Amino acid sequence: MEIRTFEESDRAALRELFARAGEGAPTASLWGHVESEAAVYLEPYMDLAPDSLFLAVADGALVGYLAGCLDTSAFPRESERMERAIRRHRLMFRARPVAFFARALADAAWAGLRKEPTAGDFDDPRWPAHLHINVAREARGTGAADALMRGWLDRLRTAGSPGCHLQTLVENTRAVRFFARMGFTSYGPTPLVPGIRHEGRRTHQRTMVWSP
Repeated sequence: MEIRTFEESDRAALRELFARAGEGAPTASLWGHVESEAAVYLEPYMDLAPDSLFLAVADGALVGYLAGCLDTSAFPRESERMERAIRRHRLMFRARPVAFFARALADAAWAGLRKEPTAGDFDDPRWPAHLHINVAREARGTGAADALMRGWLDRLRTAGSPGCHLQTLVENTRAVRFFARMGFTSYGPTPLVPGIRHEGRRTHQRTMVWSP
């Protein structure tokens, strides 16, 4: 297993991996349009933070990646990236994304009536870095995810980062256990994530933080 940072020649292979990595997880696909989801959760990291984009390579093939950012405040916010993707890919004219966003609006209205918070961006200078990690199904249990995380945490220490946060789902228990094992701790409330369903049920955001 080789862990290295992203190179421009990896772009096509990484896009292909993005389309299938995370299979079986609650967030494997959000609104069912891979190109626009990549525009939110992959392309900005290739373009703006390639030194913080770690790849796991086995037998010459990409099997996992970790997209990181040292300073979230200097990176386009997730909500901004999503707005751009909606316009760029004309998602309001595509059936599956429209269904997802309609459900998200209904969820937000439901939470509003109950006076409950909904998921949002995280901003705390104690944990300015953030990450997303995905590993192909065939590489699970091989140590790829652990190696990616070790590479990222080493980068944070070398850069003198005060800390890192991530956001996953309460219902993604496998991911929560993995992050806890890597030294992350749960932080804050668990608000509703509008639109996403897991086994037919609403999902909730789990924020986790790490400090060196």
